[in-house]
Amino acid sequence: MIPLSDLTVLKPKRTVADTDWFQQDRFGLFIHWGIYAGAAYGEWVKHTWTLTHDQYEPYFRHFEPDLYAPEQWAKAAKDAGMRYFMVTSKHHDGFCLWDSDFTDYKSTNTPLGLDLLTPMVDAFRREGLRVGLYHSLVDWHHPDYTMDSVHPMRDVPEYAALDAQRDLSRYVDTLHNQVEELLRRYDPVDILWFDFSVKADGKYGPKGKEEWRSEELLRKIRAIRPSIIVNERMECVPDVVSAEQWIPDEWVTEGGEPVVWESCYAASPKWGYHVGNVEGWRTPQEVIQLLVKAVSNGGNFVLNIAPNARGELDAPTYNILSRVGAWMRLHNQSIYGCTKAPLEFDCPEGCRMTYNPQTQRLYLHLMNWPGSTLFVRGELAQHIEYARFLHDHSRIEFYDTIALNDFDSAFLEFRPRVLPEEVIVPVIEIFLK
Repeated sequence: MIPLSDLTVLKPKRTVADTDWFQQDRFGLFIHWGIYAGAAYGEWVKHTWTLTHDQYEPYFRHFEPDLYAPEQWAKAAKDAGMRYFMVTSKHHDGFCLWDSDFTDYKSTNTPLGLDLLTPMVDAFRREGLRVGLYHSLVDWHHPDYTMDSVHPMRDVPEYAALDAQRDLSRYVDTLHNQVEELLRRYDPVDILWFDFSVKADGKYGPKGKEEWRSEELLRKIRAIRPSIIVNERMECVPDVVSAEQWIPDEWVTEGGEPVVWESCYAASPKWGYHVGNVEGWRTPQEVIQLLVKAVSNGGNFVLNIAPNARGELDAPTYNILSRVGAWMRLHNQSIYGCTKAPLEFDCPEGCRMTYNPQTQRLYLHLMNWPGSTLFVRGELAQHIEYARFLHDHSRIEFYDTIALNDFDSAFLEFRPRVLPEEVIVPVIEIFLK
């Protein structure tokens, strides 16, 4: 048997930012919210329906979230077990949730006339969650933003013909100014989540690192907030790599070295508020399994929710958050501070393993209920001292088959039982020797 201290536990390479808290907290909230909620067809509706500025303008002139109560969102996130949140300060349509000095296209100029970002940040901080801001590098509203392959007017020759009058560098000045404004106004910001660079196609050139002046912007960011976490979509060396709507089967690596990473999923059919597609919702069980899979491969999991145009979360969203929260209340020890299990341990069939290096406890998540017996093999079988269900600490019998001259296997036996409703994914906590 390999001594416990000699088992191989992967660690990601160090980053410029402080990612220690990030790897401890593991579970976060995403919020996509803006004037596109009025279309109830997702955050890309201006692109999807190829809307002109004039056609999109009614969503701005009539955005009136009169039921907006961010303290309710914050409490729901905390109760769900989330430790940080990220919100769309500005999405691709260019609309800003705060009272920016660099645009008139902002929430204070809508009928409600309020800065919507400040009370949200304050509410989440009161609940103990760290603050992240999603900020789009793209801006379909700014007069100097030039054409590209995803622009709403990409197939309208009359609009493209005016591109010669636009100066992208003037827009990029605004981009830099707004990012600095956000960092100073909402200090301390823990995460800046940029989205996204645009590849070149047959008609239009790229918008990437050079066009955004990303290195220059990153220096400005670090000067204000040295420890902030920045993702990879500015095309600079990132602190965290983001996988969108998928979870890798192994720890994400760059050049063969593990990195800090996260996976983000939408709870509903689209990232922004959307109605009419009930088939696209994640179930609470699916959300928990995605969270477990991410942590079992050394990553974080971020779940996106989409408030409606009145500023409320709908019933399916609250249902997901509350049921995930009920599971997290009983099982968060298998998530917080956990990571990929030692490489020498073989994962039993139908399970996912997470491991806490500080407590040296292993967690077997039963993704498929196996009946009454779970076989464990190899190095893991030799290290089990004690096993129990995490939700109620009821002991699980452990049988070592070495006495039967089988040196490679053992099994855990638990009597068939009806599990409580909140135990959507059962977890076995294993004390190692």
